[in-house]
Formats: sequence, structure tokens, C-alpha cells
Amino acid sequence: MGSAAELAAAVLMMLGFPCLMLAALVPSIPAFAAAAAVTYLADHYLHRKGSYLVSRLSKVRAGLSIRFLIRQLLLILLLARLSLADNLIYYGAIACFIAFYGLQAPHGALTTLIRNRRRMPVATRNVDLASRIRIPDAPPRLLLDRPAEKMLHLDLAAVTGILAGAALESAAVGYTGIGVTLALSILYVLALVPYVRGGKTPPKAEKVLAAVDDWLREYRPETVLYFSGSKDSAYQVNMWLETMEQLDTRPLIILRERVILQNLAPTTVPVVCVPGGVHLMNMDLSTVRVALYAANVGKNIHLLRVPTMRHVFIGHGDSDKLASVNPFSKVYDEVWTAGRAGRDRYAIADVGVRDEDIVEVGRPQLAPIRTWQGVPGDRMPTILYAPTWEGWDDNPGNTSILLAGENIVKRLVEADPAVRVLYKPHPFTGTRSPQAKAAHQRITALIEAAAAERAADARFTADTAARTQAGAELARIEARLAELTGGTERGDEAEATRDGLVDVARHEEIARLRAEWNTAYWRSFPDWEHRVITGAEPRLYDCFNVSDAMVSDISSVVSDFIASGKPYAVTDSAGLGVEEFKRQNTAVRAAVILSNDATELDALLQAVRVPDADPLAKDRRELKRYLLGPDEPKSIDQFNTAVAQLALKAETRNLGQESRITVGGPDVELADALPGQRASAPGDTDGAPTG
Repeated sequence: MGSAAELAAAVLMMLGFPCLMLAALVPSIPAFAAAAAVTYLADHYLHRKGSYLVSRLSKVRAGLSIRFLIRQLLLILLLARLSLADNLIYYGAIACFIAFYGLQAPHGALTTLIRNRRRMPVATRNVDLASRIRIPDAPPRLLLDRPAEKMLHLDLAAVTGILAGAALESAAVGYTGIGVTLALSILYVLALVPYVRGGKTPPKAEKVLAAVDDWLREYRPETVLYFSGSKDSAYQVNMWLETMEQLDTRPLIILRERVILQNLAPTTVPVVCVPGGVHLMNMDLSTVRVALYAANVGKNIHLLRVPTMRHVFIGHGDSDKLASVNPFSKVYDEVWTAGRAGRDRYAIADVGVRDEDIVEVGRPQLAPIRTWQGVPGDRMPTILYAPTWEGWDDNPGNTSILLAGENIVKRLVEADPAVRVLYKPHPFTGTRSPQAKAAHQRITALIEAAAAERAADARFTADTAARTQAGAELARIEARLAELTGGTERGDEAEATRDGLVDVARHEEIARLRAEWNTAYWRSFPDWEHRVITGAEPRLYDCFNVSDAMVSDISSVVSDFIASGKPYAVTDSAGLGVEEFKRQNTAVRAAVILSNDATELDALLQAVRVPDADPLAKDRRELKRYLLGPDEPKSIDQFNTAVAQLALKAETRNLGQESRITVGGPDVELADALPGQRASAPGDTDGAPTG
């Protein structure tokens, strides 16, 4: 719905138009000018913010052009009410606005044409197309950034001049404003003309596609990560980028939507975004032997149809959700799961995925999570509370925040012996439910109050010099990161494709600096200080590594935390009961199960304080192996082995196919191409005997 400021701007803008009408009817030039200023400023603010409310206004027939037209018509009404209907300025204003709107058509046509001609049939990152085809610079952002808004706002000179001329009874002032508006509008249109022809436009689709194929033949990709989805699903491909960078084979990422490319995290892997299915099916991928799929979507068929590669579903997480046993998975040659749990999940679901087609490869993404070695003797235990959000419905089992959150936090901050509490809520918390938002705010207030109380307690001391040094280090790192990441945006898709080669040294420095930032962040405050952690940094896995235990809800957070081997608790907010809760959710079988009053937290804290007496330690080790596979060999090694073995199967199939075609001739080739049918022999009709 937009921020409070955006909502206020929209309200002011919509109230401004009735005020304009009243000012025109009175008539009052100062009142009209004030109301017009409010509507102009509010409109500009909403567009500058890219507000969602702008598109909502269009849905209720209050779009951008309509708003400007109404303001101009009301200005004409004001002139009539001022008895200026027989004055030349009145006719000048009408002529100006007619001509002004006449210029909107060529302006809109040119901006649309420029964008269409600069839209590449294939957009890339880390692919050298610049040496193969010429891609010109994008037009200046001044011309194509919010062009409709800029063009319409050029009427400001005419409106100002006409109002000033009416107030001063000077037609010359009005004509000056009209002249400025028309001159600027014409210049804007003329400035766009060079970018629709000649050297200002990228090559045609055929040349771009030929250049991509030429690069593919030179690069010879062997393993492809294929992904299609909505803007909100970009995380599903982002989680695999680091794994792709660590492959022993030459990797390639194929995307199907431009919006995914725009939201793709930085990577050194070559990326090709191919929106058109025909373009993809005609692309030279003859060297690819393994295709990896992170989601089950309809567009997968455009690559699944290629028989020279083996196709694998790797998914985007390993959980007990129904999506993890989708019957669509039957179309793949293999399904890769983290551990035995994934294999058993398919067996229980009985959706047609054969056991021999399932390969356990671990979860390479969990490599940054460190294994617990117990609480160091020189610091206080740290407990992470990482609840999930309220979800799209009001199921009480979605999140612990509503019914148990405050009880959990109160018991943790009042624990004796003391512990430190880190609270990292899901970023969507409170976005749908006002009750969840209020509960989150109360939990935040509880933690901040407890932190303030602890800071005032003489028993808790802080190394001021160390904190100051860490703060300075944070500032230095953030400044360098801003320097490295700033100014990397390209003018448009074509320019981003041309200049999209990653600077490996810069990429590695950014990764190193982010690791240093994380270390400095945790040193910048005492290790006993309670903390509310929101935003992208520090990341969830970083919070795992500084914590000794976690309290959470049913979500992938729990499955990932199990990799640490640390004690954890999960809240049965729906009140299913311990046994039923464990039966329905594999990931909680080694957890301390909390009721909504959180009285069971003592068991979790005791496991942290006395690890040797932890009754669930053995269960956690067994569950970790069951869900995520063995610690050795490392998951990335298991993954690379699985890729190599499947590539060998694909190559064996391809060689066999070539051999059969060579020995058997065209009849064999046709039979192989049409499984279940045989080639027609002389005297046959449509492959069926005639006798």
C-alpha cells in the first residue's frame, strides 16, 4: 500500500484537485496557485519514489495524463471566471494545451520505440558480446527515466506564466510561459529522434542470437542451471549461485524472465536470459551434458525437450512441504535431495519418482554454517530467536510471534544464569497481519528495554576501546563497499549486456570485505548485549554462527540450523501436542518442543550450559545425517561427483545414439527419434502393415 509518506502525498494530491476547482470558481489566483503547487509536488514525489499508489490511481481512472489535463482545464475555467474569455491569453492557453497534448503522441511513440529497439532478444551477464557485435550506449537517463512524467511536467512553465500574466494583467508574461512550454516539448521530442535509427540502435535479433551462439561455441558450457519464475522467486536461483561457481565443469545460468536477471545476485558465472521459447530452443547448447532445475514451472519444457543432456531437479530447499514431492518431478532423469529424508519423502508420497532416480548430494549452501563446539568459557551463551512470518492465512501454526513470542523473549531475558538474546524476525513479519506487527513491536520493545537495563548494570562491562575500534573498522569497510558497488548500474538492458563482464578482482574484494564487515559488526557491541537484528545484514547464517541455540518455527530456518548441530527449540503454536507435532514435521524430531507459554525453555538452556548431559544431542546428530547427508565427503564434492557421473551417462547415451545412426542408417535414426514406432518399410502406410 506504500509508505505513510506516500499515502499522505496521494491524499494531498487528490484533495488538491477539488481545491483547484473551488479556487477556479471563486475565482482566486493565489488559492489556485497554492493548490496547483501541492498537486505538482505530490505527483512528483510519488513518481520519484516509484510508488505503488501511482499505478493504483491509474486503475481508478485518475492516471497521470488525466490529472494534468484536469488541472489545465481548471486553469481555463479560472480564466473564464476572471472575465478573460475574450482576451487573447485565453485563446493562447487553449491553443497551447491542445498543441502540448498533440506532442504527447510522438513523444510516447518515440520512447516506446527506443525501448523496444534496445530490448535484446537475449540479455547476458559475464558474456563477451562486445567483441562480436556493436551495442551503442543507452540514451541519457534524462531522456528515458520517467519520460511521461517529465514531458507532462513541462506544462509547469505555461501554467505559471498564465497565472502570473492573469495576476499582473500582462499578456506578455503568459505568452512567455506558453512559449517556454512548447519550445521545451518540441526539443524533448527532437532529442529522442536520433535514438530510433542508425548507429544509436543495437543490432537486429538475428545478429545478437548469432553472436550468442558464437560465444557458446567458444565457451562450451557443460552444466546449466535453468530457472524461470516471478520477481519474488529470484532467491530460488540466487541460493545456487555460489554452488555453480564451485563446479568442476564449465557452468552456465539460463534465465527466462528479465525481472529475474534484474534481481540476480552478483556472480562470476556466465548468465544468459532468453525470454523467447523459440530463441532458447534454437540456441546452440550441444556441449551441455547436465541441466539443473531449481523450480517446477511450465517453461522447463523448452529445455527438457533436449535429449543430449540429462535433466535434474535440485529444487530450492529441502522440507516437508508438498512442493518437495511434486509429481511433476517424474519428467527429470534424476532428482537430487540433501539426504535420506528426501528419498523417503518421495517413497511415502508415491508420486511416481523411482528410488533409483534419486541421488543424495547434501546441501552445498549450508557450508558457511559452522559446527557447534560448545560455549567458550569466557562469554555468555547466545540464544537466537528467529521466528517466521504470519503467512497468508491466520493458521495459528504459522508463527510463534502471535501467541508465544513475548513469553519466549521474557523467559530468555530473565534467565538465570543470564543469556544474550538475538532477535531476527522474518523480513515479511507484520506485512499482512496488524496483530503480528504489533506483537513484533512489543517483542522489540522488550529486548531493547532489557538491553538498556543490562547496560546500566555494573556487573556488565564493555571494552570501550575495542568497540570504538570496531566501529571505525565498520565505517571503513562500508565506505569501501559503497565505493566498489556504487555506479555499477547500466543505462538499459542492451548496455548492461554489453558491459556485464564481472570484474573478478572486485567481486572477490567485495566478498572479503563483507566477511570482514560481519566480524567487525559482532565486535562493535559487547557479547552480552541483547540485540534486535533486521535487514539483510548480518545474514541469518552469520547469526547461526554466533549463537549457541535457536528458537524458531516450522520453516526452512530450522532445517538449515540443524547443520550446526546446536540445540534448538520449535514452538507448537497450533497446540498439536508433542507426538503429533513430531510426526507431522521431520525437522523437529530432535528439538525441544515449546508450548505457547514457553515453560519448556529451561530444557533448551540446560542443553546449552551442560552439553554433555544433553539428552537430544545424539538425536540431533542422527537427524542431521538423515536430513542433510553425511559431513564427509563435503556436500560440494558430492554435488560435483553427481554432476560428473550424470554427464558421463549423457555422453554415453549420445555416443550410443551416434553409433546406432551410423550403423543403421536413416531408418534407425527415424526409429530412435520416434520411440514406440518403427520406420515405414516399402509397402507400408504410415508405418502400419498393409497386408
